[in-house]
Amino acid sequence: MLQLGTTSLTIVGVVAAIAVACLLFAVVLRRQVLAAADGTARMRDIAAAVQEGAAAYLNRQFRTLILFAVVVFALLFLLPGDAGVKIGRSMFFLLGAGFSAAIGYLGMWLATRANVRVAAVASKPGGRTEGAQIAFRTGGVVGMCVVGFGLIGAAAVVLIYRGEAPAVLEGFGFGAALLAMFMRVGGGIFTKAADVGADLVGKVEQGIPEDDPRNAATIADNVGDNVGDCAGMAADLFESYAVTLVAALILGKAAFGEQGLVFPLIVPAIGALTAVLGVLITRVRGNESGLAAINRGFYISAIVAAVLSAIAAFTYLPATFAELPGVGEGLADNGGDPRLVATGAVIIGIVLAGVILWLTGYFTGTTSKPTLHVARTSQTGAATVVLSGIGVGFESAVYTAGIIAAAICAAFLLSGGSVVLALFLIALAGCGLLTTVGVIVAMDTFGPVSDNAQGIAEMSGDVTAEGAQVLTDLDAVGNTTKAITKGIAIATAVLAATALFGSYADTVSNSLAELGETVSAASGFTAALLAYEIISPITLVGVILGGATVFLFSGLLIDAVTRAAGAIVFEVRRQFRDNPGIMTGDVRPEYGKVVDICTRDSLRELATPGLLAASAPVAVGFGLGIGPLAGFLAGAIATGVLMAVFLANAGGSWDNAKKIVEDGKYGGKNSPAHEAVVIGDTVGDPFKDTAGPAINPLIKVMNLVALLIAPAIVMVSVGEDANHALRLGIAVAAAAVAFGSVVMSRFRAARVDADARLEQETQLV
Repeated sequence: MLQLGTTSLTIVGVVAAIAVACLLFAVVLRRQVLAAADGTARMRDIAAAVQEGAAAYLNRQFRTLILFAVVVFALLFLLPGDAGVKIGRSMFFLLGAGFSAAIGYLGMWLATRANVRVAAVASKPGGRTEGAQIAFRTGGVVGMCVVGFGLIGAAAVVLIYRGEAPAVLEGFGFGAALLAMFMRVGGGIFTKAADVGADLVGKVEQGIPEDDPRNAATIADNVGDNVGDCAGMAADLFESYAVTLVAALILGKAAFGEQGLVFPLIVPAIGALTAVLGVLITRVRGNESGLAAINRGFYISAIVAAVLSAIAAFTYLPATFAELPGVGEGLADNGGDPRLVATGAVIIGIVLAGVILWLTGYFTGTTSKPTLHVARTSQTGAATVVLSGIGVGFESAVYTAGIIAAAICAAFLLSGGSVVLALFLIALAGCGLLTTVGVIVAMDTFGPVSDNAQGIAEMSGDVTAEGAQVLTDLDAVGNTTKAITKGIAIATAVLAATALFGSYADTVSNSLAELGETVSAASGFTAALLAYEIISPITLVGVILGGATVFLFSGLLIDAVTRAAGAIVFEVRRQFRDNPGIMTGDVRPEYGKVVDICTRDSLRELATPGLLAASAPVAVGFGLGIGPLAGFLAGAIATGVLMAVFLANAGGSWDNAKKIVEDGKYGGKNSPAHEAVVIGDTVGDPFKDTAGPAINPLIKVMNLVALLIAPAIVMVSVGEDANHALRLGIAVAAAAVAFGSVVMSRFRAARVDADARLEQETQLV
């Protein structure tokens, strides 16, 4: 077993201390946010309804997810391996899941209290500066929690398990990723069902403003912003943080030995310190755009992180590969300087984050040509708005994927052609990107807080015209920051998945070595199961199935939003029909009924995507072999990056095109152009806030499942203990779970359609 020296253990202890300091800083920021005035009595009443709905939803969701966590906890014990490692992996699976849930809940709790404070300060002198600061520091609290919990979890595993840490960390990352995917899926369905239902009936049919209190779906819409964009995205970014660390530590041990197990912790620890800097220096100056202030804070903290990471590399790592104890095979003869290649990899990740920030802002910002083009097409109707947004999404996906691919190629060039080193450098690039994650999370939370603030202000009517414009501007900035963080999140996902892909190959090789087998020694059908060559037909089948799974997953989520939104439409229509006093303001809408429908439908739809993500790799791996499973992962990564960016950026461009028209362009509010962009925004809602973001945890969950089951696949596929009957039995059972969940989803859809027809017939009568 690899042993860690005194210096390394001391460094890991310092990393843990930095993590604790981040959590303490989060407490300080939280107090600053809550110290702000919380507005008028009407504002507080609306905010209280949002707080109650968000807390009720998450509490019910967590009760549902406990069952999944317990089942997976037990299943992890069935995997082969040392008893101590299995216990640690299962226990840290629960810890990772618990951290993911806690961060999501903390983000939601504070955001639902910060929104009313942003609304309250909007009408005051300097309201733009103070409002932006409250929203950003709310995100800073969540960002510090992400960094703190991620580093504490990883450092604790390294301190306890030393050389066995990578195997235990698989459980930690899997727990974080699985919970994040469920929270992303459930929150995404909730928020977009409410948003779409509110827009279709309120803005399109009744011609009332977006957050008009007469619309029964407005409270649910504001609740959804918090359970989807705050809780869901916070959990998503935490699992990106955790999974990237997992991949970096696994590959670091294989490539650099002891230093490779410690240096990937040093880089995010530096990022934690620079995140504090980024949060503190982000201030709106005068009348400048909030986005300009956020970008300035991001780039300054990124530059400082790059410099400090270089100093750390030259301080901790030796000058030659030969001086690294436990260096990977073939690397001892490498004539390069590990300090330079490690620094280069970290800088690649930091630059990647900055480039994606700029690129996503270009394709989705309110002042950029692509979004202005989408807004301009509103003059010819909804169809051209939808078509132009789809075009923006497709084009932006290509550029983003190309930039991520270039970053991976740059890491490979730094490695001098060594695959082992290249994979570790890709993971280090992910760690470099993580140095900005504290600011990234703050940017993301800024969006829903400012969106909620605008809604509370409009529903209360207690904000001046100038204050309303301040909130509109902050909301537009929030739309862009949300799109940016989604772009950075998918970049992190691809780097982590690529690194995990390398970890998968390393795990397979180690498992074969333990059985005294090699891929080259296999023959016949067994050789086909082990073949990684893309020219192999069965491996190509794995690639196709991986890409198809991403499409199926996305389709299920969009369809789930469609069904849930349909139920909201019928309910809001019913309330307008049965209570004419709602439109005159004499009768208060039944907000709670809409919240209940969103909660019920989102939790009902939660299981199908999760079961698909967990069972599809099992079915492919045990059914077709480790080679086709590698192809499956490659297909999912390639398709996932394109699909996720397409969905996120198309949705972001439609949303901000709506903002442009609502600001007075092409006829302004209640014009034909406005109706067209509202339709475009409605189409984009499940794209950018449900299906697109959920692909990030999907590809990492599938990679981690593959990593965990690889030794078991090898065990039943090759050697004297090969059991093809058992292998195929497991594959059939997993396939039955995957397809069974999809079939059940179709049955639910049929029932919903039947209920909708009955409701429509009742309304006609």
